[in-house]
Amino acid sequence: MTTATQPESTTSQTGTVEFKLEVVILPVADADRAKQFYTQLGWREDADFPISEGHRVLQFTPPGSLASVIFGTGVTKTAPGSSTTLLAVYDLDAARADLIARGVEVSEAFHGLAFSDTEQTRVPGPDPEGNSYKSFATFSDPDGNEFLLQELKTRLPGR
Repeated sequence: MTTATQPESTTSQTGTVEFKLEVVILPVADADRAKQFYTQLGWREDADFPISEGHRVLQFTPPGSLASVIFGTGVTKTAPGSSTTLLAVYDLDAARADLIARGVEVSEAFHGLAFSDTEQTRVPGPDPEGNSYKSFATFSDPDGNEFLLQELKTRLPGR
């Protein structure tokens, strides 16, 4: 007799229920153009499901990530290009070089207030002390959805 297995733990060490980020929904205007872009990035295509007339779901996963992105037709009412997503990378220079080699326009490295709407608070160059969480670069998909690369060599305790 086979029984369903329960996850090892459905609560964290603090006794609260675990929530794991699985998918970020990206608003796009053209699903095929977006598919070509994310394929160009080298992200794994997990799904391309034509659900019904006017509803198609595509899922891609960045290398090394447990979370994915979903986009398509009829997936969200959010305006194309209105998403900002943070991607942690171990080596910002290597990540920038990889994206540039794939034909993607990537900003120069910067530090300062990464989430600011003004470029004035972004200081050119990586964090002078090389601290994790403090060096960034950005790139966008064809719709203008922004990806913020954050260099993360050492996680904060407990993360």
